[in-house]
Amino acid sequence: MIKVISAALAATLAAGAAAAGTVAYVAPAAPVMVEEPASMGGSGMWLIPLVAIALIALAMSHNGNGNGD
Repeated sequence: MIKVISAALAATLAAGAAAAGTVAYVAPAAPVMVEEPASMGGSGMWLIPLVAIALIALAMSHNGNGNGD
């Protein structure tokens, strides 16, 4: 009788372990982030060409007579 009970207990434990699922955890893949190209909209990047044009205009308007005027 004890052999039958121990055999039934062993079969129950083996079946429970088989139905438990996998042991290894497979992490889900992280979503891929796609970076869009930067636009010159509201970031203030439009100031850089504006300053460059102003400096070029200032350099061209300077008469260069050497008096410091």
